[in-house]
Amino acid sequence: MQAMDSATRPIKDISDRIRAAASDKTPLRICGGGSKDFYGLRLQGKTLSTRALSGIVSYEPSELVITALAGTPLAELEALLASQGQCLAFEPPHFGAASTVGGMVAAGLSGPARANVGAVRDFVLGLEMINGQGEVLRYGGQVMKNVAGYDVSRLMAGSWGTLGVITEVSLKVLPTAPAEATLRFDSCSQKQALDWLNHWGGQPLPLNASNWLEEDGKGTLYLRLRGAHAAVQAATLRLGGERLDSDANREVLAADWNASRDLSLPWFQQRSADHCLWRLSVPAATAPLQLPAEAKGPFIDWHGAQRWVQAPRASAGALQQLAHAAGGSASLLRAESASEISATSDFDTYAQSSAAGRTSALLHARLKQAFDPAGILNVGRLSANW
Repeated sequence: MQAMDSATRPIKDISDRIRAAASDKTPLRICGGGSKDFYGLRLQGKTLSTRALSGIVSYEPSELVITALAGTPLAELEALLASQGQCLAFEPPHFGAASTVGGMVAAGLSGPARANVGAVRDFVLGLEMINGQGEVLRYGGQVMKNVAGYDVSRLMAGSWGTLGVITEVSLKVLPTAPAEATLRFDSCSQKQALDWLNHWGGQPLPLNASNWLEEDGKGTLYLRLRGAHAAVQAATLRLGGERLDSDANREVLAADWNASRDLSLPWFQQRSADHCLWRLSVPAATAPLQLPAEAKGPFIDWHGAQRWVQAPRASAGALQQLAHAAGGSASLLRAESASEISATSDFDTYAQSSAAGRTSALLHARLKQAFDPAGILNVGRLSANW
């Protein structure tokens, strides 16, 4: 409870600042560690930091629940969980040492295991937030079966601070898997990899994550298994491939999967100066996409449901058309350089592309009006219209 007591003053300060800003229509830029400043449209407004809200409020390993203040470093929380043999199963990206718990929820981004274990929002049990009127609100709780009212806690996941300032979060955690194995399949084409992943996904196998990429004209599939010792061992024998997780190689493999999580593998780092990093979210069983000639990739994870592509900004229309035709979407995650921003909002582009997009935009605008009627929080981060 010491962390909660120490947060009382910072919460009041944040609330007072929001009230004052709403009164005189001053835009505020919510900032935790700033590790995801590269995402979205240009940052604007006076900085409103959550770093003073740091610490673990409560942790009950036997209940698989942890509650932390929003400015708590994500690495600190994960280290505490690891000491108890537990983890955040959705593997949130860090994008640097400054990443915070509140930023993790606000961004709503998940790592390699997302396809099998779920997304950030699936693990948010409850939270406290301050809306655009300076009101401190609490939603959800610390149990899964909490069905009173609207599920605003999960709504905040992926809202990027446009609806309110997250001050505290309660998360469901899971035990660390007792066994893990990484298999490599060399000379594996993209089609073969997608066919295998689609087939394996319908089998009782302890699949956890996968990566496929092409290097020097040859495709390679990496498959991570996690679960009970017997299940992992049986799946390893059944699937074949080369098992990589020897005692000498275990730490290197863990670092590689973390690099996949943080999009810092060599494939992501070796990007042409005029190329952006695009994320194509499509049904996992979608066949290989015919990318524009100027594009590089894809790098495939989530068993085919997430495909990363490096391409110039001018390829936006072609990539969006490809993704939409497959029943998915394309979004720009990283611009050409850290000093560049996305010239257009993926959110606004989707809103203009279909009836469903227009309906979604209308709902988001109404939510924005309800939570932030003065329109001061993270203005323009997701949409040029609010």
